[in-house]
Amino acid sequence: MKAIVIHEYGGPDVLRFEEYPDPVPGPGEVLVRVAAASVNPIDYKRRAGLTKDFYPIKFPGLMGVDIAGTVVKPGPGVEGFSVGDRVFAMADNTYAELCLVKADVLARVPKGLDLIEAAALPLVTTTGNQLASATQIKAGQTVLVAGAAGNVGRSAVFTAKQLGATVIAGVLKRQMEEAKGVGADHVIATDDDLEIANLLLLDAVADTVNGKTAEKLIAKVKPGGVYASVVGEPGNAANYPSVKVAAVYSTADRKTLELMAEAVRDGKLVIPIGRKLLLSQAAEAQAAAEKGGIGKVLLLP
Repeated sequence: MKAIVIHEYGGPDVLRFEEYPDPVPGPGEVLVRVAAASVNPIDYKRRAGLTKDFYPIKFPGLMGVDIAGTVVKPGPGVEGFSVGDRVFAMADNTYAELCLVKADVLARVPKGLDLIEAAALPLVTTTGNQLASATQIKAGQTVLVAGAAGNVGRSAVFTAKQLGATVIAGVLKRQMEEAKGVGADHVIATDDDLEIANLLLLDAVADTVNGKTAEKLIAKVKPGGVYASVVGEPGNAANYPSVKVAAVYSTADRKTLELMAEAVRDGKLVIPIGRKLLLSQAAEAQAAAEKGGIGKVLLLP
């Protein structure tokens, strides 16, 4: 098969479109023909070697987390999937024409959802759902989602609203207009110190940005409240011992993915897709995604 193969850490130019051995499904695995993969920040961080201490690449290796495609062959012991089924998931080594996926996390693409566009959803929607859940927010409480214009943030806003919370979308001033469409009850500019100062105390924060913004927002969480983050704890977290800081690491979950995908299909959640490129253009795709501001970038074999 053709795949994007990486032989060393570095810039986008280390991504090479080459022949690579076809994967063979083992017990509990499903071989999927890739219709599309999508580019995530973890991909270009891995490529650059920023995650090599805990998520290394064995060279020559493959990369990629999101996949949508069709079943080619279920492995030994796999039931419930047939050749040709439209599926999607969080997996490994998805920048390729073929990919192995664990059957227990593989989901069927909901009827009415485009197969290729389904590739944009697995990591960001699952992460956003789990981030919002980690805030332990309850109906009637208030949560601020920092980075709400991003795809993980959008997914967290949707989930928090489903839990019955009042949701404040925290975004940059330049994103205020865009953020009006993410489904939050209120929108504030997190790069406006006055707006943060005027915030009433929050029951929780769901953070996707960290940095100075995080250090300002943790101060606005009530004693006993939760500061959940996918990007590490605020640098000043030790100054707020009464706030529970929860680190969130995305875990593949079929039911969560199906729930979020149905919301996208029904128009309740929007994950913007900015560009669709050929798999052979992975270097260009990662460079574009790394600059940001264009929505999800999809790779099509």
